[in-house]
Amino acid sequence: MRVGVPKEIKVQEYRVGLTPGAVREYVAAGHQVLVETGAGSGIGASDEVYRRAGAAIAESARDIFTKSEMIVKVKEPQKSEWAQLGENQILFTYLHLAPDPEQAKGLLASGCTAIAYETVTDANGHLPLLAPMSEVAGRLAIEAAGAALRRSAGGRGLLLGGVPGVQPARVVVLGGGVVGTQAARMAAGLGAEVTVIDRSIPRLRQLDDLFVGRVRTRFSTIESVEEEVFAADVVIGAVLVPGASAPKLVTRAMLKSMRPGAVLVDVAIDQGGCFETSHPTTHTEPTYEVDGIVHYCVANMPGAVPVTSSQALNNATLPFGLMLANKGFAAVLENPHLRNGLNVHRGRITNKAVAESLGLEFAPVESGLAA
Repeated sequence: MRVGVPKEIKVQEYRVGLTPGAVREYVAAGHQVLVETGAGSGIGASDEVYRRAGAAIAESARDIFTKSEMIVKVKEPQKSEWAQLGENQILFTYLHLAPDPEQAKGLLASGCTAIAYETVTDANGHLPLLAPMSEVAGRLAIEAAGAALRRSAGGRGLLLGGVPGVQPARVVVLGGGVVGTQAARMAAGLGAEVTVIDRSIPRLRQLDDLFVGRVRTRFSTIESVEEEVFAADVVIGAVLVPGASAPKLVTRAMLKSMRPGAVLVDVAIDQGGCFETSHPTTHTEPTYEVDGIVHYCVANMPGAVPVTSSQALNNATLPFGLMLANKGFAAVLENPHLRNGLNVHRGRITNKAVAESLGLEFAPVESGLAA
């Protein structure tokens, strides 16, 4: 198969769909890889490094989209990219369609087959292609919160871990999944007072065992969320409903009862955000203030550490990408986990949660759509 890797064009996105090491694996499996010139610059991989790995170098994104049967990216396609996709192409990348109807319409109109990293599953029902970026984002969330808490950044002027004789910051993590666990680990490691809120009792038991009492756990109710958020110095939004828009757990009305200068970090912003007052920001201007509360809502947090992120992402996506390269769409029909990743196919939405979030018709591949 001819596999194409365009340079990411979303603002301040430095990751790359295939690292040189991953290219070698595709080439060894008998596939042709075409990489846009400069695609690896964000991770320090020159065109020559990609040539040595076995890739051919394309002078433009147009060459990639015109000549490739499968496009491997990191972030969701931008308007200029989805306009170049065609019916016989497979797109393999993060999509986050639920809060992005414009992108969904563009992909539907293209007729392409779009497989979203964030809804591919494994045998345990987990999300293996989302997990590595969730790990990165969860850890970065605490670094971001620590910087935003500084008085010069508009925060309360607190050090996360405090010092002897001074109370540390109170960090509340909404969601005990991969992001929440990593955020709690980082915050607790720095000495902060940490509470994780989740709706799963079994997960709360796992976290209690994992942190050996170092982190408090609470079952999620309206009351518990309000109590913890109002007393928090930092709130990490780490809620995920696979494929669907994130629930709004912190309303604007709640901000008035929070501590002035407290920080909200919305890691769920790719799925629409779990704070009512959230809107996407960039690494250049990562924060803004609403009612005295600092918001950090960077939509591509792992893009700040592209070397780590690209390697971690490629480690996870490589087996699935090779399945698609080896068998094409047949791999989706044969593999239930790739089938869960299928979001768009020939002008139809094929993921139920995405369809419901967008208010569009759901057309499962079992209906004969894939023929």
